Amino acid sequence: MQFSENSRVWIYQSNRQLSDAETVDIQKSLTEFTNIWTAHNNQLKAGAEVRYNRFLILIVDEEQAGASGCSIDKSVRFMQQLEQEYNINLFDRFNMAYRDGDAILSADRAGFEQLIKQGTVNTETIVFNNLAKNVTELNTKWEVPFKASWHAGVFSH
Repeated sequence: MQFSENSRVWIYQSNRQLSDAETVDIQKSLTEFTNIWTAHNNQLKAGAEVRYNRFLILIVDEEQAGASGCSIDKSVRFMQQLEQEYNINLFDRFNMAYRDGDAILSADRAGFEQLIKQGTVNTETIVFNNLAKNVTELNTKWEVPFKASWHAGVFSH
């Protein structure tokens, strides 16, 4: 399914890497959810994907029908069900993901601060901006160097 560049996105980051089997199962669940996701009885043009066995991304093209408060609540409840089913945390906004070579790792706030002090995370380290609001930002501002991210304003180095 093609989505316009202005389509809304919600990025949920798992606190751990998902196994390949979990990723396949979660992708199937996400597809089933987005196929029946509605707002005020209007079918949403929605899709979802799991990236890097860690990020669950929902996409809604609002040119057809906009996501309402109730439909967003449905998606949050769905994500909470996935959390319980797979024993993961998808709502910890201070679980920071970053690249270390080809690996994508994450750390809590204190751990991330330690990684900065140690130099493991530096100004060029790729971090993930899970606050991306639409497909354009997902494609251009999601994976960015630390120095160009919101992280740089929160964590001094």
